[in-house]
Amino acid sequence: MRSAFAKGFAEALPLWMGVVPFALVYAAAGRTAGLAARDVQLMSLLVFAGGAQFTAVRLLAQGAPGVMLVAATGLINLRHVLYGLSLAPHLGRIRGWLRGLMAFLLVDESYGLAVRAYLAGRGSVPYVLGLGTSMYLAWNLGTAVGSASVALLPDPRRAGLDLVFPLTFVALLGPFLRRANNRRAALAAFLLGIVAVPSLPGGLGFVLATLVGVLVGVWGHD
Repeated sequence: MRSAFAKGFAEALPLWMGVVPFALVYAAAGRTAGLAARDVQLMSLLVFAGGAQFTAVRLLAQGAPGVMLVAATGLINLRHVLYGLSLAPHLGRIRGWLRGLMAFLLVDESYGLAVRAYLAGRGSVPYVLGLGTSMYLAWNLGTAVGSASVALLPDPRRAGLDLVFPLTFVALLGPFLRRANNRRAALAAFLLGIVAVPSLPGGLGFVLATLVGVLVGVWGHD
């Protein structure tokens, strides 16, 4: 069990190069929006959802009401329901608290590595927990450093740091594109996303593109 956990933790370490800069940008955005360093860090400790946290600080900066903030971040995190449904058949019977811990620690990067491991026949609950713990530490470390050095950080868009997260996930997606139906699903989600995400409020465009991609993948399953 310990070896599987350690293996998962270690295999997620290369992804720190993408996660830590992304957390730095989040911390800078949060401090710029007027949040105290304590609040920025608490969000990373208790929420641990990069896209949702970015949306939250963006809406806070715009003075949006709390109801809109909750609704938008909830929509963005709906993809985690799909992640859970995908991994559930591999988990078997595990205790409720452990299932809850896995759900909390599951993020885009750890999900990608977990699915790849299960498909290769080497996935396990300790391995997935190792992945998630590694990502959790990276995200909170990046948040702490970003909050402490916000005045020294460059503008995220000018430095190109806002591209770190999507590029990291594209790298994780690559091996799954060998199958034709996966390529069709990814293409459908991408084409709809570039239109829907900037056009629809909150995270609705992202959720819509995700659901369409899933439906295309299921319909064209080979």
